[in-house]
Amino acid sequence: MPRIGSSPFAFPAFRGATRRLILVNLAAYFLLLIASVATSWAAQFEVWATFNPVLFLHGYFWQPLTYSFVHSGLLGTLFELLSLWFVAGFLESYHDANWVTSLYAVSVMGAALAALALYLCGSTLAPSLLVGAHPLYGCFGGIFGLLAAIGLLYGDVQFMLFPLPIGIKARYLVAIYALISIAMLFGEQRMYAFAQLGGALAGLVFVRTAPRRGFSFRLGFALSESWYGIRNRYYRWKRRRAARKFEVYMKRQGRTVKLDGQGHLLDDDPDDKKRWN
Repeated sequence: MPRIGSSPFAFPAFRGATRRLILVNLAAYFLLLIASVATSWAAQFEVWATFNPVLFLHGYFWQPLTYSFVHSGLLGTLFELLSLWFVAGFLESYHDANWVTSLYAVSVMGAALAALALYLCGSTLAPSLLVGAHPLYGCFGGIFGLLAAIGLLYGDVQFMLFPLPIGIKARYLVAIYALISIAMLFGEQRMYAFAQLGGALAGLVFVRTAPRRGFSFRLGFALSESWYGIRNRYYRWKRRRAARKFEVYMKRQGRTVKLDGQGHLLDDDPDDKKRWN
């Protein structure tokens, strides 16, 4: 990837996939906040929506996606959504919305799978790994996947290291976040740290293997091709049926006409005009 150049500390355009992701997460936060005040089922909803490996193994298969819409605390949610706006908006400046959305979804699921792998290893080999572990929530798994994609594709782009007026290349910024997550593996937040690293790894795998416009575009293209194939086969069948009916009709009129499968006239003897007289 060629060098892109430096980039000032400014948030990118609020549009497309970036806007949808921010608004959906913001709406989920406020809905849960209102529900916690007005009803008594908010706590049960958090148990239902956050990613808990034990519950996932007992049939809560939607949790690898829903946990990313559960946020706790105003400042933490604000920091998450501002980070999501920055990294998703930057990528959407060079890729379409389908690609960014697919990358985010894969990274979110990759973080959940990493947390599940840590739980399975801890429950069978080293129970001490699960000390302090609690259900996974928040969208930092998806953010780490987007950030890893920036480091891989646009490693020479310089960002301001907020709040310091210091420029830093994207690849070094990603390395710093990765080292922080690795250091967190030795504390009580190891499941979160391992999940973040899993989201980053999933993002890297997506960038290396996914189609240029994302899985949703590839799926839509395949579905449209299948639909047009079925439609074209139906039209060809109608033409063949009409050709057979026409041959039978002309035979009753005492004339011999042969048509191919596409309904085109087959003229074995172009000089023979008798059948048309």
